Amino acid sequence: MAAIAPGRRRRAHRVLALVMLPLLIVMPRAVAEPQVIISAHSEQTLAALLAERNKAQPDQRAQVISAGFLGTPYGANTLIGSAAEPEQLVVDLDAVDCFTYADYVEALKRSSDRKHFLSALRTVRYGDGVVDFTHRKHFFTDWAAVKPAIATDITDTLGADTVRITKNLNDKGSGAVYLPGIPVIPREITYLPASAVDDTVVRGLRTGDYLGAYAVDDGLDVTHVGIFVNTPDGPVFRNASSLPADNKVVDTPLSDYLATVPGIVVLRPVQ
Repeated sequence: MAAIAPGRRRRAHRVLALVMLPLLIVMPRAVAEPQVIISAHSEQTLAALLAERNKAQPDQRAQVISAGFLGTPYGANTLIGSAAEPEQLVVDLDAVDCFTYADYVEALKRSSDRKHFLSALRTVRYGDGVVDFTHRKHFFTDWAAVKPAIATDITDTLGADTVRITKNLNDKGSGAVYLPGIPVIPREITYLPASAVDDTVVRGLRTGDYLGAYAVDDGLDVTHVGIFVNTPDGPVFRNASSLPADNKVVDTPLSDYLATVPGIVVLRPVQ
């Protein structure tokens, strides 16, 4: 065996030392699953809704699941989280407002069991599924604007009379904001004036489309959200209504609802 020159021996020792070092693998940090805030009664309701969802054909799920909430009491401020309070993953099926109602219906459509529902709810309610107040989709059009989008804004395809306007969402004016801790978001909003929603427009809607009542205020995109459903008695706006006469999830004839709003924004869920 040939001798190794001193300089080469030192290099060989360094190589051998590197080879002998323990292999260190940097693993990604585990992200803790968020705590789920859900009552025993909501657990029972969730199980029942999932069972109905799984019996329904895919093209019937929006109608079946949204109908399962009819009569559910209206409840505001059920979510937990703010700029000063840690966000919690809340599932409250005992009382819903218009936005949480839409959250739950869309998440249930995408889920076959409880685990999938919780995952889908995070995707529907939060950008990138991150349960955090700053990631929460506070505005209706976030569903189409925040990636990955869970819906497509189809308003512009429904009629030639659509209106486009650039808004500064969350800007309350005079330096104030609606949601402290959330930035002002410039966004182009397209809406269809209520007076332009004729039979041709209605025929272009599908059961399960989400309708937002266009907001005149520059800092908001919509003031209310509901679901379009074609029923045997005609098209309805299925929504969690805070009106004293309702105070629950109800079906409002679409024509009656359109008479009360300046226009609509329409989002169609991504399949």
